[in-house]
Amino acid sequence: MKQDQLFLTGVERHFSDDEIIVSKTDPKGRITYANDVFLRVAGYREKDILGQPHSIIRHPGMPRCVFALLWDTIAKGREIFAYVINRSANGDHYWVLANVTPTFGPDGKIIGYHSNRRVPRRDALEQVIPLYADLCAEEDRERNRKEGMARSTQKLGNLLAQAGIDYDQFVFTL
Repeated sequence: MKQDQLFLTGVERHFSDDEIIVSKTDPKGRITYANDVFLRVAGYREKDILGQPHSIIRHPGMPRCVFALLWDTIAKGREIFAYVINRSANGDHYWVLANVTPTFGPDGKIIGYHSNRRVPRRDALEQVIPLYADLCAEEDRERNRKEGMARSTQKLGNLLAQAGIDYDQFVFTL
């Protein structure tokens, strides 16, 4: 079943300000580690999540262009901060402020990725939620998914260019 066809409850899950959701993946994005906070909030058991693609928690309300930006940035060996809406196993959702970093081996090559997620500020989400809805709508305007993502990527790029900032800076201006 496609991720965007999965059941959504409309219920938002929360975790404490003093908690951090942590996961690690291999270079292809398959989960190699998930801490107890991740397991509880995402609603998975460790044995069911390890080895799965991290996209298993992708919420259809998350613009693909932001994920493309995220993956492009970390594949170049740089860290990124991003607001992300995730989907729990039962269809609930939860928002995070993610910090994703590449993990390097002794030879300097990327051997995986590490993500720490904290509780985002609600006032920042009040700005992110309509932006992400607009970007998803832009993606959905095209029948061809690739063209839709190109449209939303262009829209996000124009927004950032008008503000004279990159996405990381945008995240911290909210």
